[in-house]
Amino acid sequence: MNNEQDRPLVLPLADSAATLEQVGGKGASLARMAAAGLPVPPGFHITTAAYRRFVAENGLQDAILAAVQGVAPDQPATLDEAAAQISRLFAANPMPAGIAEAVRRAYAGLGADDPPVAVRSSATAEDLPEMSFAGQQETYLNMRGATAVLDAVQRCWASLWTARAIGYRARHGIAPQDVSLAVVVQELVPADAAGVLFTANPVTGARDQVMINAAWGLGEAIVGGQVTPDTVLVNKADGSVVEQQINEKDVMTVRTPTGTQEAPVPADQRNQPVLSAAQAGDLARLGARIEDLYGRPMDIEWARNDGQVFVVQARPITALPEPGTAPGDRTTEWQLPNPKGRYMRSSLLELLPDPLTPLFGTMGLAAYNRAMNSFGKKLGLGALLTYDMLTTVNGYGYYDLTMTPAQAAKTTLGMMRFMGGVPRLLRTAETRWQAAHTRYAEVVSRWEATDLASTPATTLLQGAQVITARAAQYYMTIQSGILPNAYMTETLFSSVYDQFFKRDGDPAALTFMLGFDSAPIRAEKSLYDLAQWVRAQPGLAATLSGMPSEQFAAAYQEDSAGTSVANEAWPEFRRRLADHLARFGRAIYDLDFAKPLLVDDPAPVLETLKFFLSGQAPDPHKRQATAQAAREAAMRGIHRGRGGLSANLARRLLRTAQRFAPLRENALADAGLGWPVLRRMLRELGGRLVARHSLAAPDDVFWLTLADIQAAAPALDAGQPTADYQPVVAERRATWARRRAFTPPPVLPLKGGARFLGVDFTSMLPARSNQPAGSTLKGIAVSPGQVSGPARVIHGPEEFTQMRQGDILVARITTPAWTPLFALAGGVVTDIGGPLSHGSIVAREYHIPAVLGTGTATERLHSGEPITVDGDAGTVTLAG
Repeated sequence: MNNEQDRPLVLPLADSAATLEQVGGKGASLARMAAAGLPVPPGFHITTAAYRRFVAENGLQDAILAAVQGVAPDQPATLDEAAAQISRLFAANPMPAGIAEAVRRAYAGLGADDPPVAVRSSATAEDLPEMSFAGQQETYLNMRGATAVLDAVQRCWASLWTARAIGYRARHGIAPQDVSLAVVVQELVPADAAGVLFTANPVTGARDQVMINAAWGLGEAIVGGQVTPDTVLVNKADGSVVEQQINEKDVMTVRTPTGTQEAPVPADQRNQPVLSAAQAGDLARLGARIEDLYGRPMDIEWARNDGQVFVVQARPITALPEPGTAPGDRTTEWQLPNPKGRYMRSSLLELLPDPLTPLFGTMGLAAYNRAMNSFGKKLGLGALLTYDMLTTVNGYGYYDLTMTPAQAAKTTLGMMRFMGGVPRLLRTAETRWQAAHTRYAEVVSRWEATDLASTPATTLLQGAQVITARAAQYYMTIQSGILPNAYMTETLFSSVYDQFFKRDGDPAALTFMLGFDSAPIRAEKSLYDLAQWVRAQPGLAATLSGMPSEQFAAAYQEDSAGTSVANEAWPEFRRRLADHLARFGRAIYDLDFAKPLLVDDPAPVLETLKFFLSGQAPDPHKRQATAQAAREAAMRGIHRGRGGLSANLARRLLRTAQRFAPLRENALADAGLGWPVLRRMLRELGGRLVARHSLAAPDDVFWLTLADIQAAAPALDAGQPTADYQPVVAERRATWARRRAFTPPPVLPLKGGARFLGVDFTSMLPARSNQPAGSTLKGIAVSPGQVSGPARVIHGPEEFTQMRQGDILVARITTPAWTPLFALAGGVVTDIGGPLSHGSIVAREYHIPAVLGTGTATERLHSGEPITVDGDAGTVTLAG
């Protein structure tokens, strides 16, 4: 076989000669599994020898090498030009007759009637642990007939020379004359379901668990990220289901006469599990066989047709965590920056429930540290704030409360002086907030009016830092005035009223605080009013009610004149929705600016909009009017025939509490005022790095650090090389995903961590630091009543469409942007929160039971699991 002419052009799928050199990484893996008797779809290989003969017989080698000779991986234009030249070469030259005949014979051997096949590129270095070629070449599905197959093969060969592939090889020193490509042709499984199987838990590293992702239709919807699949965790030893997450699956990939396309999932299947427990167990056992064959944990793509499962790809899992990070071992994972330090999650960090993304962790957290230190110096605490108090532990934000005895003594004295200035801070809270809001809005408006595309990268980065600094200063202003005013006066009023003023038959203290018109309530009424307008438009309500969230978001992003939605009222609806988002779409889901806002993607409000369209939703205008009438009646009672010091104190406290109750929500709603334009600025930088092939997508910029961008921005402006950040971005994303599965303790170390300056703050923490064993979780009772229903664990806006009317919302936190879900929720349970947090306030407005601050609800509860929420006792009980 030393002579190139003697090498086979085509090989049977399970042929022993199907080596990495002959058939590439994907082909060699499929050959190995087919030879072992595993259920691999029938097919054949078109070897690297065929590629080389195509190039040789058409005399393309010199032209290819000439095209790539002058490329520079840091100059995208050179890569694009080389790729275009080579693409034209491949398209203009015919398939040699000998290759065409060999492929036709092999294809005919798959069966009569032109069976549909998948034509997949298989690079000689693809899927190897030390390289990252996977995904750089093409795949063509549902090819029928020899002519279509040959055309797909030629396009696969040409994809060896895309700009991305050329640049990758140039950066890694891979000689262009040494590369070649094989192609795998296999019968296409007409899958009714497909997915990915990991023979180890990719989040925790546990080798005794199998994780399966599953969705309806062909697997491309999962691989391409168009659908959130079901996730099933299976015990490898006995095939039993340990945990499952059933998601709404709006779209699926289906075959068409000429290829594939996305199509809506039938309504009765969207929320149904793709796999039964028995099917999940069978898949896990199949995965274990493949793992045994390779002797290492594997990442496996599977497809199911009429009950039969096929394996269409398998490769080693890369970047798998070390074992020992399973939930039961999580307490050992919290390695403190200072082993003798004390760390706490509260206040600002309640708005950061997830691990921080790298850019927020380095640029955002630094801005909030500077704002905190600056504010402290103005209050005379400068000598105490000698370090950055905000830090991270395992990627999560924490306050560093580590102090020596001498520092603690100085801090105590300083705090005593600080307390003397508190009354002034509270008196000036509203005027300081308004001034800070004006400064914040001015810089935001200035950048919203700027042409970002023509702005130098270094200027964009400086502007992003200015906006982040203004946001941090704004938050420190409301944290030192509006928020404590609201918290303290409501708490004090309730205490004085209950102990000294309330009589039998009088309303609860809560009645005095409801029915005000805050930003979240105005947003709900605006969405409700939009739904009422839609109901009056013939056909539009039906269109929206049956529309998947992905289609809804895509249609909104389109120009109204060219929309794909076949309804004449859609352009006007889109205009009205845009107006709603302009007014209310800046509210944050959490404080990390890497997270899209509602103004970026309106899909999270779709289910609430559908509920409002159904005609079954309560009218928020009437609900608020009822609460307002009850409050006004209670006010008349508190002023009638009541005197004495306690009555006068209660009235003064009540006036302040009622003034600040809506201001608290209004202030928090604007914490992310600058995030939409900030995200556009950062994504503009990301787009420029994509053009340099330094990133794969503009949003990957959020996975860079500030230092990364500070290095890249001047290079972008000067036309100099920029680093290839794609490998580090992939690693950081994987690390973030692993950390997100953990539940961060409210204090560290776990024993004694809540003591600060000699005071035990355990009772003041926004989350429990421990939970008793058994079926009952304990938290803080914040909104009265009892309700039973299915839990719906929601981690972020990307999962809002899973929420259904009557579900009990389970989340780490809720912020003003989460308010649309309260219209659907039968109750609310959170990991973090207290009596005066956003979730409790809105739950009371909606008259739904709520238990907050459980610490571990999102870890202990699972979607679909029946639970009972007792908002009087502060408990959450699992059924059975």
